[in-house]
Order: sequence, then structure tokens, then C-alpha cells
Amino acid sequence: MNTKKIYIVRHGQTDFNLRGIVQGSGVDSSLNDFGRAQTKAFFEAYRNVPFDKVYTSVLKRTIESVQHFIDGGFAHEQLVGLNEISWGKKEGQTITPEEDAYYHHMLAEWRKGETHLRIEGGESPEDVIKRMQPAVEKILSKTEEKTVLICMHGRAIRILLCYLLNYPLRSMDMFEHENACLYVLNYSGSMFSVERYNDTTHLKELQKQLAKVA
Repeated sequence: MNTKKIYIVRHGQTDFNLRGIVQGSGVDSSLNDFGRAQTKAFFEAYRNVPFDKVYTSVLKRTIESVQHFIDGGFAHEQLVGLNEISWGKKEGQTITPEEDAYYHHMLAEWRKGETHLRIEGGESPEDVIKRMQPAVEKILSKTEEKTVLICMHGRAIRILLCYLLNYPLRSMDMFEHENACLYVLNYSGSMFSVERYNDTTHLKELQKQLAKVA
């Protein structure tokens, strides 16, 4: 049976995250210093896990987030299907009150089940599922890969978890996330179960250091 353990980590912090600027799939930002510290802490905590493959989106912030694993010789593959949702015309812009109201309106519509609705110039959650499916099928088809690490983006992780766990897309906001947080799923060959949820245990020491500086 094709069983797997799947670690899903969100990328580390970028300056866009820090400043509240919309990123999405159209903004290829790098990690900031704190984001690099987060990903180093994640690496130190999980460097001894025998990952058979590390998967990322094609965007720099996910690749940089697992660069320590890649440099350590872990096999790596980029899949465009793992990219963040496209936020369309809002990408790369500071959120104004008007744009914030529009953003929350769209989230509210999605929570009502209107997941076919697209952000202006961007994607809908259903669009993301369609382009994500080939990537997921490829990862699950690799019977020799028993333990994999996937580095992705916040909204894309929420959509992926709904897809894998067979939740309706309108429920995606139930899956909380922070930069460099971890979800761990077990795949039985036919269904998924959640072992860890938005786990940031590996960041505790980093958070303590920040508290001392503050």
C-alpha cells in the first residue's frame, strides 16, 4: 500500500508579510532576516527526518525556506501547482481600507460556499484546486517516497488541506497558519489524517530571543 507521511510547512516571513502587502503567485519575494531565522530553526528541528523528497512551489520564498535541506543533499523538485493563489490586481500593493474591505468581502463569499468567485484579475479557490491536482497526484504516485516535505504558501495550504482531507472549500479558514508553521499528515493509501496542526514548537526559542530583545 502506498502510505506516506507528509510534512507541509509554510514559507518563512518576507518583508511583504511584515508590511501587510499582498503577495500571491505574482510576487516572487525573498525571505527577510527573520524569515531566514525561522527556516533555520525549522531545519535544526527536522534535519534528521529522512525526507525522500522536498517539494516546493516555483516561488523563491518557498525554495529559500528549505534551502538548508537542499544544500544538505535532499532531493528537491519545484511544482508550479503548489504556487500561492493569484490575488490578481491586488498583488504587490499596500492594502488600503477599500482593498481590505474587498478582500474580506471575498473571504466572506468563499465562506458562504461561493468558491468559484475569483479575486479581480486573479484566481478562485476552485481554480487553485484544478491546477494543484496534477502536483498532488504526482507526489502521491511516487510509491518510493514514504516521507516528503512540502513548502507552500498560506492560502494554498488551506486549499490543499481541504482537498486532501475532503472538506468543502468553504471551510478553508479553519486551517490556521503562521510563517514557518508545520502541518503533518499521514496518508493510509486511501485517506489522510492530521497528526500536527499549525505546529510552531520549533520556533519557541526564536520567539524567546525576540522577547528578550523587546
